[in-house]
This record gives sequence, C-alpha cells and structure tokens, in this order.
Amino acid sequence: MQKSQIYSELNAIFCDLFDDDDIKLKPETSAEDVEGWDSLAHINLIVAIEQKFKIKFKTAEIESLHNVGHLVDVIYSKLN
Repeated sequence: MQKSQIYSELNAIFCDLFDDDDIKLKPETSAEDVEGWDSLAHINLIVAIEQKFKIKFKTAEIESLHNVGHLVDVIYSKLN
C-alpha cells in the first residue's frame, strides 16, 4: 500500500470519528488542528486505525506520534 492510499484511508477514519467531512489531513496535522481530538478520541482513533489496517501499535509507537505524517510512516512500515 502506498502512502497516498494510507492518507486516503486515514482521512476517511478521521472524518467518520470526528463527524467532520471537511477534514483534510496533511503530514503536519496534529491534535491541535482537529477539533475534538482529545485523549479519549486518540484512543478511539488508534483502535479504528488498528482495525482498518489490521495492525497493532506498540505503546512506545503511540507515545512517539507527533503528527499525521509520523503516523503514516509508522503504518507504512508495518504494512511493508
């Protein structure tokens, strides 16, 4: 799977989870950029991503995420 496909899938997850069809993810997008992205939403987001991509994140990976670009890199590394 290409990174562009991962962004597309992630964007759909974000739009659904945050009930906002106007979300357009970029590599630099972070929690400060998305209304409602708090700690509980973060957990729900991680679970949704793990289910969609059939992967599992390690705690250290989750704690090290700074933005969507880094998230995509981690997902990409797990899929390839």
